[in-house]
Amino acid sequence: MKFLSFRRDGADHIGAVRGDAVVDLTPASQCGNLGEALRRLGPIALHALASQGPASFALSSIKTFRPVVADPARILCVGLNYEEHRVEAGRARTSQPTLFLRLPASQTGHEQPIIIPPEVSEGLDFEGEIAIVIGRGGRRIPAAQAWEHVFGYAPYNDASARAWQSHSTQWTAGKNFPATGAFGPFLVSADELGDNPLLTLSTRLNGQVMQQADTRMMIFPIPELIAYASTFTPLEPGDVIVTGTPGGVGFKRTPPVLMRDGDVVEVEVGGVGTLRNTIALEPPCA
Repeated sequence: MKFLSFRRDGADHIGAVRGDAVVDLTPASQCGNLGEALRRLGPIALHALASQGPASFALSSIKTFRPVVADPARILCVGLNYEEHRVEAGRARTSQPTLFLRLPASQTGHEQPIIIPPEVSEGLDFEGEIAIVIGRGGRRIPAAQAWEHVFGYAPYNDASARAWQSHSTQWTAGKNFPATGAFGPFLVSADELGDNPLLTLSTRLNGQVMQQADTRMMIFPIPELIAYASTFTPLEPGDVIVTGTPGGVGFKRTPPVLMRDGDVVEVEVGGVGTLRNTIALEPPCA
């Protein structure tokens, strides 16, 4: 099942894709956000609504995609989780995952602009990633049981303001400018892909492939990420874990290649979908 979040008639909606149509889940669920629906109804009830509800309108009629989970309680991002990226970044390998936080307000949706703020004149770096969404919460989840807690998968572009990221030893400032974390267009539920799926990841900038990898190349696999994260914080339905970017990021190229005004960036996860965004300068204040 494919889930999505969008705006229609001035309101936030969630839905499921059925062929070329969308089942609008907001009227039956009374939820305008997917995280809220997972927390209130749970994955089983949400799947039932998606399976039983009537098709509402054509998928092509959606003009404004929102981040597929716009309201997570937590966005846990993993750094340096592919060996090629760790080496190009010149960072030592650690015995535990490197984690940082992204704020929900920093996200944007499919076909919406990724915004370069005026403080980042050099442009933003692309970071294509695979995001997982938690469907069943828990604390101290054993890695052997981690797949039972995954609701689904989606493409993510964890765009970075590199100069701000390097202001200190912490990365928060460079990771949380508004409309820099692109997420979508769809979340594909885990039941369609099975446990431990082999997922491929590709990032393209203006049609040129910049990053390619698959989940076998992760230093810390998804179950280990869930187990580690759930040790220090209880995970809730709708929480997002962005699992890391592979090698080939722009600021480590010679010369550097960063996303600039007018560029088009795509993040494709095989069997899940392709996230597409244009890059735009933040408009001046009125």
